[in-house]
Amino acid sequence: MENFVWIFLILLGLGGGALAGYQYKRYLDEKLRKQQELKANSIVQAAQETAHRIELQAKDDALKAQQAVEAESVRRHLELSREEDRLQKRRAELDHRLERLEQREQMINKRQGALDKRVNDVEKLYTQQVAELQRVAQMSVEDARNVLLEDAEKEARSDMARIIRQIEAEAREEGESRARVLIAEAIQRVASDHVAEVTTSVVPLPNEEMKGRIVGRNGRNIRAFEQAAGVDVIVDDTPEAVTVSCFDPVRREVARRSLARLILDGRIHPAHIEKILNDEQRQVERDIVDAGEQAAFDAGVAGLHPEVLKTLGRLKYRTSYGQNQLAHSVEVAKLAAVLAAELGADVEVSKAGALLHDLGKAMDHNTEGTHAMIGAEFAKRYGVPAKVINVIASHHHEVEQESVEAVIAECADAISGARPGARREDLDQYIKRLRALEDIANSYKGVNQSYAIQAGREVRIIVRPDEIDDLASVRLARDISKKIEETMQYPGQIKVTVIRETRAVDYAK
Repeated sequence: MENFVWIFLILLGLGGGALAGYQYKRYLDEKLRKQQELKANSIVQAAQETAHRIELQAKDDALKAQQAVEAESVRRHLELSREEDRLQKRRAELDHRLERLEQREQMINKRQGALDKRVNDVEKLYTQQVAELQRVAQMSVEDARNVLLEDAEKEARSDMARIIRQIEAEAREEGESRARVLIAEAIQRVASDHVAEVTTSVVPLPNEEMKGRIVGRNGRNIRAFEQAAGVDVIVDDTPEAVTVSCFDPVRREVARRSLARLILDGRIHPAHIEKILNDEQRQVERDIVDAGEQAAFDAGVAGLHPEVLKTLGRLKYRTSYGQNQLAHSVEVAKLAAVLAAELGADVEVSKAGALLHDLGKAMDHNTEGTHAMIGAEFAKRYGVPAKVINVIASHHHEVEQESVEAVIAECADAISGARPGARREDLDQYIKRLRALEDIANSYKGVNQSYAIQAGREVRIIVRPDEIDDLASVRLARDISKKIEETMQYPGQIKVTVIRETRAVDYAK
């Protein structure tokens, strides 16, 4: 029984414990549920607050966007209104312009009608005038045209004949000039009895008795002198003077000096003549070398071979048309140096080529060839640079000019030979010819100034632009050239240049 009670009590205790545990578990579950429910409520409340805040922010953003859209709409509406106003104004201006164009078109149509009427009147007047002219002239338009063409043809043929004659005259003048040059060069290098001014020298005498002493007994002295010196001594009726003649200017100079020294010394006999000739020959050779060195110094050309300088010095005793060849060479070198400096060419080559361009004229007749080629060949033998040799050889276009320095030397040579006073020409006649050219030009109406330049080979005329137009300038040049042809005599041709210049001047103040 007791066991049953104990078992019952144990079971009752277990049941009570189980019930108590069950109740406690329910209590815990209920508490956990309440905690979770509170947590869920707090989460829901936080979510609701967040959602409310987001909703308020969204409403605020939407309101701002709406306001911005409304402001943009108002701005665009204003712009559209202004654009519409501009279009209205433009349309009004176009309408006004169209009205003015229509009015102008109407005026133009009226003027066109008046012009058409005037053209018709002019045509009628022209027809009447042509008919009247035909009646007065007693010829038709076709006949008048034929007469005019015949006159024009005659004038053209006259001009053509004049040009042909001018070309022929130029050819003859150039041929004569070239012939004179060739003759002068030949005289310098070959014996001749002509052209006394380049082949003779006059020796003054203190008295007439000296002529007999020069001739000597039976002509012994004069024969000895002529044989030793290689010259001819002319003793004629010229008072107190004898003439020494020789084609070689160096030998002539030696003979002139020797004869003058013999006359001054008074001892004239064959032995003394030979001694004096030898002394003067050496002195002339020294003078030739000194002249060549001085010419090279004056021209500013250095480094030439002594033989080249010696040959260059021989030009001191040679002339061309009365122009000393050594002075001419120095002058050409200086001109070439100036031209080369202005043009940016080689100044040294230009000076050297110009100084030596007539070197061949110092050779005698035993050397064949033109003076340009002879001089170039001689300079080549003594180490003159090839560029300078081309300048020497090409200054008369016998070979092709290979550099601008060759052209410069040729131009300088022409300038030196053609300048006023370089060669023999009467200065008064030259000045009169230039003044006559300017007077002819100044005699025409509308001429402001005129200048004769290039040694009278060109006349430049400056006209007044308000009195002479372009066509009148052409006619003026033609009229002046015809008057020069009719009233003057001159070699070659004269270029007439008419210059018409209009200037507009104002001042900024």
